[in-house]
Amino acid sequence: MTWEAWLTLAVITLAVLVLTRDLMSPAVTFTGAVVILLVADVLTPESAFQGFSNPAPLTVAALYVLARAVERSGALQPIVRLTLGTGRSVRMALARLTVPVAAASAFLNNTPIIAMLAPQVAEWADQRGDSASRYLMPLSFAAILGGMTTLIGTSTNLVVSGLLQAEGYEPFSMFELTRIALPIAVVALVLNVLMAPNLIPDRLPPRLETRSGGRGFSVRMIVEPGGPLDGKAVAEVQTLLPDTARIVYFERDGEGAGQITPDKVLEGGDFLTLVGDTDAVLDLHEVSGLASSQQPHLPYEFRSARHAYFEAVIAHESRLVGRSLADVRFLARYQATVVAIHRAGEPVHGSMAHEPLKPGDTLLVISDRGFGDRWRDRNDFLLVSRFGAPTPVLLTRQAGLVIGIGAVIVLGAGLGVLPILHLSLLGALALVGLGVLSPNEAKDSIDFDVIVVIGAAFGLAAAVEGSGLGHAAAGLVADVFGRFGAEGAMAGIIVSTIALSSIITNNAAAALVLPIAITTAADFGIGARAAAVAVALSASASFMTPIAYQTNLMVYGPGGYHFGDYARLGTPLTVVVLVFLIVATTTG
Repeated sequence: MTWEAWLTLAVITLAVLVLTRDLMSPAVTFTGAVVILLVADVLTPESAFQGFSNPAPLTVAALYVLARAVERSGALQPIVRLTLGTGRSVRMALARLTVPVAAASAFLNNTPIIAMLAPQVAEWADQRGDSASRYLMPLSFAAILGGMTTLIGTSTNLVVSGLLQAEGYEPFSMFELTRIALPIAVVALVLNVLMAPNLIPDRLPPRLETRSGGRGFSVRMIVEPGGPLDGKAVAEVQTLLPDTARIVYFERDGEGAGQITPDKVLEGGDFLTLVGDTDAVLDLHEVSGLASSQQPHLPYEFRSARHAYFEAVIAHESRLVGRSLADVRFLARYQATVVAIHRAGEPVHGSMAHEPLKPGDTLLVISDRGFGDRWRDRNDFLLVSRFGAPTPVLLTRQAGLVIGIGAVIVLGAGLGVLPILHLSLLGALALVGLGVLSPNEAKDSIDFDVIVVIGAAFGLAAAVEGSGLGHAAAGLVADVFGRFGAEGAMAGIIVSTIALSSIITNNAAAALVLPIAITTAADFGIGARAAAVAVALSASASFMTPIAYQTNLMVYGPGGYHFGDYARLGTPLTVVVLVFLIVATTTG
């Protein structure tokens, strides 16, 4: 390989390592990688930033506006009525949930669908006496499967279509992917419904987890000097705590003491880490002799009727990832105080204020009642739900108008009246012009981090191809998998795409693999379009980990899942995608 290829490989490897360790956001990471390659003359300015003049980022941005309008107008409420039934069969309930969600996700951004449904489904499951874990993961998988079936179902399809266009090929048509993706979605949805009850363990959400001996929210308290608990043994103190709360860790004089024994005598100034369900965490603040370690940040007026408790799930792209509450000055920035933290599978030891946060962490916060409206649509949190029964969005008179505009976009693109870029921009403009969204609401609806990642991914794809790295990687794939023929070569491409999209963004994985896939496919007599379809659909097959796709992460904390739970159900769905794509690309 040339030095340009080696440098490109080094930069991409470093970017992947940075992302897997959550050291920087995907937008910053990929932009930095493109800038390095630009300065090193591996990329020209035109090739480095070609993605920002490609139709894909602009189309995705316009579709974000449509998705926000659908959410705000309540146009999704008919889906809620279709999904939440009264039958007792888990599989029948899953069918009612997943089929409408998959259908809606074929034409809408799946993030607002899950953001709206997840709290209501969790509450509905609790009322049924079921674990929400039975439903939330299959719900996320259904949204992913539905998004694979059309050009606008997921931004990844639009990115691959844009990359094809940049390579001189015709972009995907509206339903070009449907011929292959729809059978995949149907088979995978059936497996999703049939296998989920057996493969997904019954987990409890953070608010209920400790009621069955599991781990819930972690909260850090301090023993008040001279108070009623000063000088008492841990066993005696435990009897004074709420039933579902337990002490798991304590610190004295700034040093952690690990496991705590029942006969350990507590002293004033000791810090205790306790775990409990939401009710227990709130009741701990009423225990005489204990004070919150957050007490300076917990004003008395926050306990008034003007304030409420919320659960907020940390997004993968959030500015909070890798930083502590103190680092971001949480109270000043969000006008809210974190009372406790839930991290799937483990308690949070030490000071909550200085604990680096991770994607999927669920924060129990207390704030004014407007907290949810302020932050529900921002990138900081994937999901914000008010503690208690969620309030559904009402179906407004504008819902019909929004649905009509969405239908014009879909039908116009499907019939070839105008390109999808033109239709989506006209639709976004109409939504603002007709007053469905204000200009600020339209601007805030766009996830600019995703747009930047898409634009930068085009630059990295150009570097992979232009430096010769793509040809070298294609040769390696052919050498390793080519002995099994065209099927083996495409299996190597598909598995590589799925693996890469599990640790970095789907869009970036597709952009990096596509040049390699096209070259590899040509060596085995497979068309570029077939290779592009395989990359687009396999990049969206994000079922194996919670961090592989944003909807997976949205349900991670609320479902009480452990990291490995996703592979239980995700593995058979991934196999379905792999088999279908190998057959479709080598025999089509």
